Amino acid sequence: MAVSVRATRLRRCGRTCSRGLAAAAALLVSLSGCGLLPEERDPTAGWSASRLYAEAKDELNSGNYQNAIKLYEKLEARYPYGRYALQAQLEIAYAYYKDGESASAINAADRFIKLHPNHPNVDYAYYLKGLVNFQSDLGIFSALGGDDFSDRDPKAAREAFEAFRELVTRFPESRYAADARARMNYLVNALASHEVHVARYYMRRGAYVAAANRAKYVLENYPQAPALEEALAIMVRAYDALGLPKLRDDARRVLEQNFPGSVYLAGGPARKPWWKLW
Repeated sequence: MAVSVRATRLRRCGRTCSRGLAAAAALLVSLSGCGLLPEERDPTAGWSASRLYAEAKDELNSGNYQNAIKLYEKLEARYPYGRYALQAQLEIAYAYYKDGESASAINAADRFIKLHPNHPNVDYAYYLKGLVNFQSDLGIFSALGGDDFSDRDPKAAREAFEAFRELVTRFPESRYAADARARMNYLVNALASHEVHVARYYMRRGAYVAAANRAKYVLENYPQAPALEEALAIMVRAYDALGLPKLRDDARRVLEQNFPGSVYLAGGPARKPWWKLW
């Protein structure tokens, strides 16, 4: 009888212990999920701002952009008011740019400009923003030999131009100003050429109003671009087709004054009528 009582007590104790162990295990899992028990120790814990910055810079220079971004983010989170954090805000934009994350790079540059409009290096933020947009829209201009340009939007190219213009206007002595001006010249010519290609597309399809409007846009916004010559010729032809003699003659007069030796005025190669050049 005594043996039976002891066995019963042992079974009850075993069940109690099992329930206790299960509860303890559940508590550990819960604490781990809440972040109270770290699953893995952060190797950067305790690092100074200078060390975080140095390590991030090394990762950036080595082309490990994702690692650099993570370290820069930790630096800013742990030491948000130091000089290293401020520099990290700028360099993280560059890291995103090099990693091909254009939207994140632009957002980071915009954030720096908004938070530190008078910082000595804010000119670089404008330059980087322009550079990211410039690189993003090269595809449009490298494909100008195609046919249908009506559905292509050179928004990034325009935003690149605006960022570069802001840079050279506000910081004409910036170390980035010369390159920004060169890229602006390229963008003006490329954007004007894009508009002319669209206008030419509409001309071929008899959409004369659309063609005239795109050509007029070149005249109003890119008056120094080489593509202006063809834009004026398109305006002459489109207004003529629309039965608008005054607008046609005005456009032709501007064409004659600015391009007196224009192929469109001379009739084109082999005296082919200039409107047939499209």
